Amino acid sequence: MSKLLNADTSGQDPEEFYRSLKEKLEENHNFPEDYHYKFIFPNEHTKLIELYQAFDKVKYTISTRESKNAKYLSASITAFVLDANHVVELYKKVSEIEGVIML
Repeated sequence: MSKLLNADTSGQDPEEFYRSLKEKLEENHNFPEDYHYKFIFPNEHTKLIELYQAFDKVKYTISTRESKNAKYLSASITAFVLDANHVVELYKKVSEIEGVIML
């Protein structure tokens, strides 16, 4: 599973983390809406393809940027999501990509 930044998941059950995230999303967002995702991953073409595939059935816009040394790519994605479950589902799909860091 990928590392999640901005949340201390060490020693935490991933399902408990996603359950907590869902609750926070429901408290702070008015779904359906555009939701902003940010990811960093190794600068490998296959990783970018996997990211596109995770958002395949979602209306989204994406912008990418190479790191200064070109070792990594950052991706900012704005996706139209229906509810908190949809947000969590997309995070789970992306978490299956080796080496991705979710911000």
